[in-house]
Amino acid sequence: MSDISEQNKKLILEAFDTLFNRRDYAAAEQFWSPEYIQHSAHIEPGREGLLNLIRSLPPTLKYEPGLVIAEGDCLRDGVLVEHWDVIQDEATEVQSKSKAPV
Repeated sequence: MSDISEQNKKLILEAFDTLFNRRDYAAAEQFWSPEYIQHSAHIEPGREGLLNLIRSLPPTLKYEPGLVIAEGDCLRDGVLVEHWDVIQDEATEVQSKSKAPV
């Protein structure tokens, strides 16, 4: 893993903790570009769409990191510029037709 990938992962984890867990919106703005592109069908466009979504969520909702991939072109000059996601419900092994948990 390159030093850049490790630095990117650290930045992403800090950004998500700042926004989702600490709810420090002013500090969070430094991590997301003003031209931030949002590809989620569940979130309004731009950085303000993301910040407004988090403002609307209960304060008990917290971000817990899972797999962090910090490669590619979603970061530019140390800020997040683009977001892609796939949202699906979790399923246990028993609930899953494939018998693999999701």
